[in-house]
Amino acid sequence: MFRALMVACTLTLAFQTSVRAGDMPGVTATEIKVGGIFPFSGPASSIGLVGRGVLAYVQSINDRGGINGRKINYIAYDDAYSPPKAVEHARKLVEADEVAFMFSQLGTPGNTATAKYLRSRGVPTIAIVSGSNKFTDVENFPLTTTSLVSFDTEGKIYAKYLTRTLPGAKYAILYQNDDLGKDYVNAFRGLLKSDFDSKVVAVAYEITDPTIESQIVNLKSSGAQALLVAGTPKFAAQAIRKAHELGWKPLIVLNYPSGSVGATLKPAGLDVSTGVVVGTVTKDATDPQWDQDEGMKNFRAFVDKYMPGIDIADNNYLFGYTQGMLLEQLIKQCGDDLSRENIVRQARNFRNVVLPTVLPGVMVNTSDKVNTNYAQMRLQRWTGTHWDLFSEVLDAASE
Repeated sequence: MFRALMVACTLTLAFQTSVRAGDMPGVTATEIKVGGIFPFSGPASSIGLVGRGVLAYVQSINDRGGINGRKINYIAYDDAYSPPKAVEHARKLVEADEVAFMFSQLGTPGNTATAKYLRSRGVPTIAIVSGSNKFTDVENFPLTTTSLVSFDTEGKIYAKYLTRTLPGAKYAILYQNDDLGKDYVNAFRGLLKSDFDSKVVAVAYEITDPTIESQIVNLKSSGAQALLVAGTPKFAAQAIRKAHELGWKPLIVLNYPSGSVGATLKPAGLDVSTGVVVGTVTKDATDPQWDQDEGMKNFRAFVDKYMPGIDIADNNYLFGYTQGMLLEQLIKQCGDDLSRENIVRQARNFRNVVLPTVLPGVMVNTSDKVNTNYAQMRLQRWTGTHWDLFSEVLDAASE
């Protein structure tokens, strides 16, 4: 009698689990489908390497047996940093591939273009790689979380740093002519207020421009003593190199998306880049100070197994790996309830999550009112051979 009761209970539980899984798009008893869109090609292909890191980390999860008995089927498409292509891929991921949710979609233009469609279909867009300030609006983006410090917060950190370091100077800003670049300009405007027009000269470039040489010539003529590059690695590298060629020696600050040694500083010239400052949330895989760090040793071992031959100096791979760990944390927190509602609930319920590749003191915290995974960063300066961390943990409220 007891055995029969146990069998009946087991069958009931199995039936309930099956029904529940059937109510969860993209989820079966053995798999969860997750979608991603990255610029694997095109003008921003250097940052598309984040997607390579995510894909490799997902493979490592599956090789370990998956999570709670399910393997992750991570389907990633290339939008070449083109918004229309991003929309096309988002529709395919939702309507044909039937993913449970989107994770780590990269690029402000693509995320902007797909946001309305994905929300209309009730598809969570988790840990998007965009710091555009609009995405931090929980009311307007109820299914979204972000994985970059907002460009507004980052811009304010840089503006405060420059006003302390060069209080009487003029500041130049080279910015990408979209939400990415404009948020940094607006952050400086918000901090400097009535002094903005007299202290800042800002010049835009288009992502389709072949070079930004003429913009750098114009900014040099302004007499600025500092240059913020708010864009992507290709143009940041060009800016550093052109300033050097012109004999212009401003204090150069790069935004986080351009802060990779491999993608930006190497093409510009490691020696030429000496003195460049950038804010970051992650450790540097080439910095000897992390040689004995357990998290970075694990990353290097991961690279040897899953991404042999890559340029480990390119921080985009490390960021993708870090994103993969966040995806693992999310699915573990969801347990067996992988409904879209619970995915969003858990993505907004990270509490003091410490990822081993993230700088000491920087933690992931989200809530019903805060959908940004990272709100803190530290400043570092390139010495010619490695990054020198020179600030404490900073956020928008830091002085």
